Amino acid sequence: MKIVFKISALWVLLMFLSSAKTLPTYTKTDLMGAFNPESHDGFTAVSSRYSNQTIYMRKEAHEAFIKMAKAAAKDGISLTVVSGTRNKDRQVEIWSNKWERFKGDDVEKAEEILLYSSMPGTSRHHWGTDIDINSVEPEFFEQGAGAKTYEWLDANAHKFGYFQPYIKKGSERKKGYREEKWHWSYYPTANQLLKAYQRMVTYQDITGFPGAEYAQELNIFDRFVQGIPDLNEEYNGFFQVSKNP
Repeated sequence: MKIVFKISALWVLLMFLSSAKTLPTYTKTDLMGAFNPESHDGFTAVSSRYSNQTIYMRKEAHEAFIKMAKAAAKDGISLTVVSGTRNKDRQVEIWSNKWERFKGDDVEKAEEILLYSSMPGTSRHHWGTDIDINSVEPEFFEQGAGAKTYEWLDANAHKFGYFQPYIKKGSERKKGYREEKWHWSYYPTANQLLKAYQRMVTYQDITGFPGAEYAQELNIFDRFVQGIPDLNEEYNGFFQVSKNP
């Protein structure tokens, strides 16, 4: 009996260690964009066929995007990446430029920037899992080729692991940024990064740009970092088998 128990316990331990090796591990620098994606082993440049800029993505997200773009092309839809990974330094530039242009007191300026832009250290674009497709102008997706592109993505992106984190606000999403039809996220990796972010990042980490001191007052984590639809029940089973598309 003791021998059987020892063998069983050893088997459980080995299985745990084996599965642990497959779990992703992230550092705070990964979560907050404090790195250069060009030199990060987990990132790759977007194929020049799908972008006319030098843009980086996580390798698995890029692989899934290529498959999605090829499928879209068969249906007459062209997908290109106009923005991908933005590290914290780049997000600071975007935020600071808007901070200088916008009017009002500090909290009012922050609220206006937060309609579309993230506080540095809180953006999903830091993760390498999120991309802007074809255009970042809302009007582009309201008619013609843009409307057809969005219709295709809405119907098919989930087949390749992608979802729209900033859908129109309503019963499925009550807080966060305004709707962004161009912003698509690779769920299998982004979901793991979000969980790690919730565990590891605190308001004391949000520093280094004008208005950073208002992050907690503005409830940035709850309103914006977590301001996406809850997809776990609807999609988690599918995405579990799509981690290596």
